[in-house]
Amino acid sequence: MRDQSRIIVYDTTLRDGAQTEGITFSAEDKLEILRRLQSLGVDLIEGGWPGSNPTDDSFFESAGLEDNLVAFGSTRRSGCSPDEDQNLVAIADSPAPWCCIFGKAWDFQVTDVLSISLDENLAMVEGSIQFLVSKGKKVVFDAEHFFDGLRYNRAYALDVIRAAERGGAEWIVLCDTNGGSMPSEITDGVEDAHLTVEAPLGIHCHNDSDLATANTLAAVEAGCTMVQGTVNGLGERTGNANLCAVVPDLMLKLGYDTGIDLQKLTSVSRFVGDVSNSMPSDRMPYVGENAFAHKGGVHAAGVSKDTRAYEHIDPSEVGNSRKVLVSDMAGRASIVEKIRYLGMDVGDDEAEIAGIVKEMESDGYQFDGADASFELLVRRHRGEFRPTFKVTEFRILMSSSGVLEASIKVSDRDGNVEHTAADGNGPVNALDNALRKALCRFYPSLAGIRLTDYKVRVLDEASATAARVRVLIRTADGKRSWTTVGVSDNVVGASLDALVDSFEYYLMKTEECK
Repeated sequence: MRDQSRIIVYDTTLRDGAQTEGITFSAEDKLEILRRLQSLGVDLIEGGWPGSNPTDDSFFESAGLEDNLVAFGSTRRSGCSPDEDQNLVAIADSPAPWCCIFGKAWDFQVTDVLSISLDENLAMVEGSIQFLVSKGKKVVFDAEHFFDGLRYNRAYALDVIRAAERGGAEWIVLCDTNGGSMPSEITDGVEDAHLTVEAPLGIHCHNDSDLATANTLAAVEAGCTMVQGTVNGLGERTGNANLCAVVPDLMLKLGYDTGIDLQKLTSVSRFVGDVSNSMPSDRMPYVGENAFAHKGGVHAAGVSKDTRAYEHIDPSEVGNSRKVLVSDMAGRASIVEKIRYLGMDVGDDEAEIAGIVKEMESDGYQFDGADASFELLVRRHRGEFRPTFKVTEFRILMSSSGVLEASIKVSDRDGNVEHTAADGNGPVNALDNALRKALCRFYPSLAGIRLTDYKVRVLDEASATAARVRVLIRTADGKRSWTTVGVSDNVVGASLDALVDSFEYYLMKTEECK
């Protein structure tokens, strides 16, 4: 019968996740993520390697004594005692009450990588843990390469976790370090470990075979009561088990208690994406932008009748929301759902709007990721939108030194004209700066919005420099963000169309709130 014990969630985003190519966390970044993980309800949070670099030292000093903070490191080096090993001493001196050290559980790693005897490795594991326990630390032992060890020398892999238990480890974590194990191997390995030690077991899986989540769940079903992973699956190579999938799977699919506030999961995922400058895939399960997005007309129609038709959970359970995408695949049902989603009234013109969308998308527009432009399209069609300004002229100039300048002339509803110019890093940035500068005379609140994302797609590559381009722009005002689209034969024209929609959308919403 399945063990229904409380599952401990152990996050290693700040250490294993920081080993992702292209990601570097500052001490301040780590502190912000620590607070978010604590608010989420994570049990244990691995902060990094004390003594290994100034960033981690500053982080541990700033974090101070936190009940769920974990310092990471390795067993002692060969040829020295634990109290002579700088790594272990730094862990012992850190304010973190918990520590996690890893040791080799695969004989090949011991003899061919560390170049030491199998017996010395066992002594290093046991002695290092004993030293940290004697310093008042609670120790988690990561049995590195445990499943590879079982595959090639089962007896020795089990000897390693016995040594960890003798040393006083409170948890023994079985690691699929190379990420190459199958779920059946994970299940067998956990069962072997249960027959070998009495200490509670955890699981730490890498995603090299795209099985980290499946392997983590298999380990829990076999009896592990701790799961290790990272937010958004960050980590070295192909990443670690993704806690944004593992945790809801455990809670919503398998009925386990993890103590996690699932309704905060999506916001934490996106926060970590922002801080790490590595936004999660839009298609990431549970927390992705498109995890509950419906594009096909049949899907949208089904969801409009009963969300269970094409959704496995209510998106609000994980703090996400439903999206109905509008595209050339859309029928009336998709348009109706989208209009409702955007808070507009459903009328009798949805079939006409669907026809307009299909015609515009055949010309290169894309509305499934540009809700603001779609809402403006509907309101223009219905006569509910009155433009707040008009761009009557613009030019892009380049000086002999390479500096770009945009000159623009705009008029407001009353016919007042503003003609101004601004520099920028590239033509689009210069145009954005000039348009904002001109409009701020009429609408000062525009000074508070900023462009946060900019994407260009060439629509007809065969036409080379004469090809039409589509530009998607995301803009934010500190409270919300919105996306607009523009299409033209040149990137500046497409960018201007998207910018105009972006500013018009903001001003329309500002007027509605008055």
